[in-house]
Amino acid sequence: MMQKYRKSYPVLNHTIYVNTAAYGLLGEELLEWRQNHDLDYLIGGSSMKIDSLGLISEARIMVGEFFKCNKDLVALLPNFSLGLNMLLEGLDSKEHILLLENDYPSVNWPFESRGFQISYAKIDEKLEENIIEKVKTDSVSVLALSLVQWINGIRVDLDFLKSLKEEFPHLLIIADGTQFCGAFDIDFENSGIDVLGASGYKWLLAGTGNGFMLFKDLAKSRFKIKTTGFNSANAVLTAKNTIHFNKHFEPGHLDSLNIGSLKCALEILNDIGMKEISAHNENLSARAIKGFGELGLLKSEVLHRNRHSTILNIKGNDLLFNHLMEENVVCSKRGKGIRISFHYYNSFEDIDSILKIIRKKL
Repeated sequence: MMQKYRKSYPVLNHTIYVNTAAYGLLGEELLEWRQNHDLDYLIGGSSMKIDSLGLISEARIMVGEFFKCNKDLVALLPNFSLGLNMLLEGLDSKEHILLLENDYPSVNWPFESRGFQISYAKIDEKLEENIIEKVKTDSVSVLALSLVQWINGIRVDLDFLKSLKEEFPHLLIIADGTQFCGAFDIDFENSGIDVLGASGYKWLLAGTGNGFMLFKDLAKSRFKIKTTGFNSANAVLTAKNTIHFNKHFEPGHLDSLNIGSLKCALEILNDIGMKEISAHNENLSARAIKGFGELGLLKSEVLHRNRHSTILNIKGNDLLFNHLMEENVVCSKRGKGIRISFHYYNSFEDIDSILKIIRKKL
């Protein structure tokens, strides 16, 4: 079914692109929208940019509907990292934080640089057990983690996070969905997550310069956000002291090109259907794990998980990486191996082709 969408991504005509975990592809539909946007700016000048404030509002509504979050609890951002740093400026320094060992630096570093008391859970096949053990023994009050790990693709169980929240209702759960959102479906309102953020340039295929944060009402009481600016008050001088929580993350003007790109990208994903994309990606994951596992290229921490993402780190040195690149397989070196990552524009044939290329070198 997903084969028909491949034609929107010309890169796929000359490469096997398995590098979405680094950058998602630019599709023809989004390119056309961006070109029309800038043409309107070229011709319309300031009047176009003033009118584009409506586009920002539409993007906020779109993000809320896509992830099932009240639009008034949606903050639009240039990227996740800026949003998290603004958020943590308003978090009580007495909070005890639980992080994952070797999680993405933009998740762990902002906590580590602020002097919080921090515990760490190990990322392996028993990830969920490791988390709950730390929560029970270390008096943890905040859990912050990536939903999918950037190096090996281990994906935390969303049902586990929901049950964890039910067992520990005062545990604040902050999640980075940059390697998850767009690859798999998520219902934020019915999840155990209190704060969900993501950058749009990977699996959402929205290009750089856009992202978002979603909040639960409960989360607002745990932060005293100090960030502010004229845009936070929607350019109303008398609204300085009545700024909504989400608008503290938008102190200055947002770029209508980049935020509009996020809106357009979400519309494209909606048209395809996130349930269909999720199912396709689950199938890709199963096919890839079976194939690379049979070649002995995957670690046990991945093979022993019930469900995984579409990111895999296969055993391989520079010679294998260079061989893959010479065969037009676009991937990345990460950690001690080679990271490959599949999205809905990939196929079983892509996986089988990569396996065939690797077998020649084994």
